[in-house]
Amino acid sequence: MPTWLIPPGIPPAKRLFDLLLTIPGLILVTPLLLLTALLVRLFHGSPVIFQHKRPGYRGEPFTLYKFRTMSNARDPRGNLLPDEARLTPLGKFLRATSLDELPELLNVLKGEMSLIGPRPLLMQYLDRYTPEQARRHDALPGITGWAQINGRNNLSWEAKFELDVWYVDHWSVGLDIKILALTFWKVLKREGISEPGNATAREFMGTNRTQP
Repeated sequence: MPTWLIPPGIPPAKRLFDLLLTIPGLILVTPLLLLTALLVRLFHGSPVIFQHKRPGYRGEPFTLYKFRTMSNARDPRGNLLPDEARLTPLGKFLRATSLDELPELLNVLKGEMSLIGPRPLLMQYLDRYTPEQARRHDALPGITGWAQINGRNNLSWEAKFELDVWYVDHWSVGLDIKILALTFWKVLKREGISEPGNATAREFMGTNRTQP
């Protein structure tokens, strides 16, 4: 059986849940994907898709796909401007509506992500987690998750990781259905999209370390 169909270590019921929703979902949102890609191309240029290495199940790296939400604006020395300065009006709209996340459905189809799970963060965070926080990688990363419906970027990093680990310990198909339903409500309300004063959230420097 192909590993993308049921990735090793992943509960078959969770993978079946993902595939039953993702395959028809991709078909339904194809027009929206094409329209969003066209708008990103017109307002942000190439590439349309932002690709970035992220830690997946057990911390193994994979390439995450998202629509670009930032320009390539640089200072006179050629350095990229801060995220807040490069986030465009279109990018803010895409983030507020979570449309920038739609290409991640391809990651779900490939078995690199799940619809529900801890969000895939940055590779450099792997060495900054406590052993307990690192257990968030005992599940496939998700497009949405328990932390996202319980505060998202209004939470501290430590609170988010506690929620992620709680999800790992209490996963069930019923819980995934609940999270998915509440995610649609949160998207409509546009809650917790970014941390005050930041384009998304401050960098995680490690628990008990000074945050910038």
